Amino acid sequence: MGNIIKPLVTEKMTAITEKQNNRFGFIVRPEANKTSIKKEVEEKYNVKVVSVNTMNYAGKTKRRYTRAGVIKGRTNAFKKAIVTLKEGDTIDFYSNI
Repeated sequence: MGNIIKPLVTEKMTAITEKQNNRFGFIVRPEANKTSIKKEVEEKYNVKVVSVNTMNYAGKTKRRYTRAGVIKGRTNAFKKAIVTLKEGDTIDFYSNI
């Protein structure tokens, strides 16, 4: 079972990638550690990983006021990993679309 759930393609992550061409973001399983993330990225994308930074995000309660009343919901908690690759290495998320 893999630790990587999906690549993170957001405006913020794209800005980081454009500033430093060798940084990429992934949503990973909460129990994943840095060494397992590094190993999986290297195997899956055939690149050399220099470092891995991880962040845990807590789920937040959201409320919306509508004509039908108040709708309450909760966003998912998730773990994010920012992977720095060796200079010159790159990952193309859009190649198989």
